[in-house]
Parts: sequence; C-alpha cells; structure tokens
Amino acid sequence: MMWELIKENQRKSWTIFISMGLCLVLLGYLIGTVWFAHQDGGIAGVFLALIVWMIMSLISYFSGDSILLATSRAKEVTYDVHPQLFNIVEEMKIASSLPVMPKIYIIDSPAPNAFATGRSVEKSAIAVTAGLLSSLNRDELQGVIAHEMSHIMNRDVLYMTFAGVLLGSIVLISEIFLRGLFYSGSSRRYRSSSKEGGGQLQLILMVVSVIFAILAPIIARLFYFSLSRKREYLADASAVRLTRYPEGLASALEIISRPAINLESANKVTASMYIVNPFKQKSLKAVSAFSTHPPIGERIKILRSMGQGVNYSHYAQAFSKIKGGSNIMPPSALNDEENIAARTAAVDPQQAKTKKREMRDVGDLMRAVNQYIFLTCACGLKIKLPPNFKKPNIACPRCGRNHEVPLGDVNMAAAMLKTGVSDQVRNQEGQKRPQVTEYQRKNKGWETFACSCGKMVQLSPQFAGNQIQCPGCKTKINIKN
Repeated sequence: MMWELIKENQRKSWTIFISMGLCLVLLGYLIGTVWFAHQDGGIAGVFLALIVWMIMSLISYFSGDSILLATSRAKEVTYDVHPQLFNIVEEMKIASSLPVMPKIYIIDSPAPNAFATGRSVEKSAIAVTAGLLSSLNRDELQGVIAHEMSHIMNRDVLYMTFAGVLLGSIVLISEIFLRGLFYSGSSRRYRSSSKEGGGQLQLILMVVSVIFAILAPIIARLFYFSLSRKREYLADASAVRLTRYPEGLASALEIISRPAINLESANKVTASMYIVNPFKQKSLKAVSAFSTHPPIGERIKILRSMGQGVNYSHYAQAFSKIKGGSNIMPPSALNDEENIAARTAAVDPQQAKTKKREMRDVGDLMRAVNQYIFLTCACGLKIKLPPNFKKPNIACPRCGRNHEVPLGDVNMAAAMLKTGVSDQVRNQEGQKRPQVTEYQRKNKGWETFACSCGKMVQLSPQFAGNQIQCPGCKTKINIKN
C-alpha cells in the first residue's frame, strides 16, 4: 500500500520537475535569441540555462540539506540534550519501517516549527525549534515528528529540494536577463540591429522574452507551491496512520499557528519545508495561489473529522467532507481495508505549561544547545554560564557560596580521541585528573559536569536513566539520582 502511494507521489513529482525544467529551457532559448543576435543564439541560451541548472542541481543533491540546515541555524544534538525527542523519533522510525534513524537538529528560536530534509531515506534529518519542544506535550510532539517522518517516508524531501532548485534557477536567469536588459544598454543594441534588417522579428522576440522572463518565475512558483500544499495533506494522512492519534497533530498545528512572531532563520525559499508557514498569518483560513501551505484551519478540521479510524480511506472521507467532494489520495489508497482504530491520549491534554515556564524552558534549551554550563546552588538558585566562561570558580549571587566551575578542556578531549587513551589523563598543569565513573545529580533540571577527558557532559530535565556516555571518550558514567 505505502509503496503504491510513494510511486504515485514520485510520478507527480517528476511531472512537476520536467515541466519546470522545460520552462527553464524555453526561458534560456528566448533569452539567448534576444541576447545573441545571430543564428545560434537560442542554442547558446539553452546551453547556458542547462549549465546553471546542472550546477545548482549538483550542489542541491550533495549539499542541499547541509545548506538548508546551516541557513536555518540548526545545530545537531545528541540524545542527552533531549531524550524524549530522540525516543519519539526512534518510535516513528520503527513505525514507518525506515532503515536508518534521521539525524536530529534543534533550531535556536522560540517560534514553534519543524521541517525535514535530506537527499534520501538513508541521509535525512529532522529539525525542530526550541519553541516547539517547550510548547508541545508528548502526543503533540509525536504528531509533528510523524508528519516530518512521513515526508521522508513518502520521498518528498529530495523532490521538493530539486523543485526549489529549478525555481531558484528560473528566478536567477530571469533576474539577470531583466536587469541586464535595462542596465547594460542592450535595448540600444537591438534598436541598431533592427535598422540593419529583421527589425520586426527581433522586436517581437524581445517583447516575448521580456514577458516570459516576468511570467516564468510566477508559473514556476505556482507549480512549486501547488506541489508543496498537496504534500502537506498526504504527510498529515501518513502521520495519523503512524501515531493512531489525529488529535495530537491537530492540537500541535493549533499551537504552532498561534504565535505572532516569525521564525527569523526562515526565508521564502525554505518556507515550504516547514510543517506550518513560518511567517505570520492573518487567518487560519487564508490561502492563495502563492501560499506555501494549505489553510491550517482546514487541515485541523480534516484531522478532527476522521472519527474512530486512522487509515488512508478515513482521511480521504474526512478530506472530501471538508473540501466538498475533492480527493487528495491515489485510487489505491481508497482500497485500504485495514481497520486501524484511533488510540486514546497518552498524556493529559490539560497538562499545559504556563507562559512563564514555557519561555524559561525555551531559554534553557537554547542555552544547552549553545553549550552553556548549568550549576545548581544549595540555596536553589540555578546558575547559567556561557561556554566562553574561563574562571575556575564562581560565587552564588544569592547566598555567596563558592562553586567550582567544571571547565572542559577541548584540547585534552581531542588528544584522547586521537590517542585512544581511556584511563587517567593529565590536565594543562600536568596534574593527573581522576577518571569520572559516576556523578551525583543535584536537581531535575539542566546540569553540567566535566568528564575526565575534558569533554562537557549535559544532563537534561528529561534524562531519567542511570548511565550516560561521554560524547568525547565514550566512557560510561553512572548517574546517581
């Protein structure tokens, strides 16, 4: 069943991909005919358009995910930073039968959102914002992760990346042509060539080229955004099939759409990759031909109209009910006779955080991602130090108690990894540093301590185990609660 959906999805992707490619080639031909006033000008234009397309496609295929993650200011994190997030991703990876678990990134932003990227199932990543992790409960977070995992499972991410590259190529070539036409004096060249002969034909070609250079990016955007909107519906349908809890995703979409702040690291090119438009929206129902996503209110209504079943046919029925008879699913999906019942909530939906606590959790998570040092004084005050703090001791601002700062030694950690040393090591003064084999936890919030190798170890509020592995030397350290 799922493979049939994937094949249908891929066929539609290739149709859009080829259509946009032809649009790019035609644009190159017209521009070449106008720019190069000789018989082979059109061929030269096509050749240059294909070179631009090929270069950008290669960059996108081999480095597109890295560029997207870097542009979004996403940082890869380990299990210790947010165990619950890793557990949910692993659950959805198993449920979707993916062979490899995606890498996990956190974006340093209070605006709740998420996206998936990667050129293949084996090389994929899921990025979530700190605001998303602090504002959703487990069921809601599972719905979002299932949605992003569905984009990977349905092979959306690669084709969306290539469609974006084609759109970027068309916009780039159009901009170069139009700017060059008005700023390089080319119009005088065409007026002079028209006097020599064939003036009417040249004038017609120039007018057609200018019109097409203006319309081509608009047409390409319509194709691109239409593709993006359809994929969001299919990812919603696949997500609820994985979680068996439509309300989790519906509630998450409501929460994500509430904030009146933009995701600063997002832009017009990456906006369609996110689960919800990262820019402020005036209405949950508003949608236009240039919208990157279907209306949030509509998606929520469909999810909450699914009743007791969560298979594809149930989603198709709910979709038709809300959209007035239209259908988004391939015909094979409607023959899904497997009766998958919706489950009940795993957590209390009323277990909401206060705004003050939510903002505090967002701040702490951002600091943890940025390698801040967390200390807890006996008086209860939590001390948060930046990663470039170099003093060996600090006094508590409240009670004055002196605290030793667990400063990591990056050079020592690198040397240990290189030499494979796993026993006692020496610090910068040449003194032996005792090997850390256990750590007594002081509170249930964020805590930081230094391994004997010099690597900093973070304990998150979600950490509930009794053992942790040093990210540097891989030594297993027992945690006493």
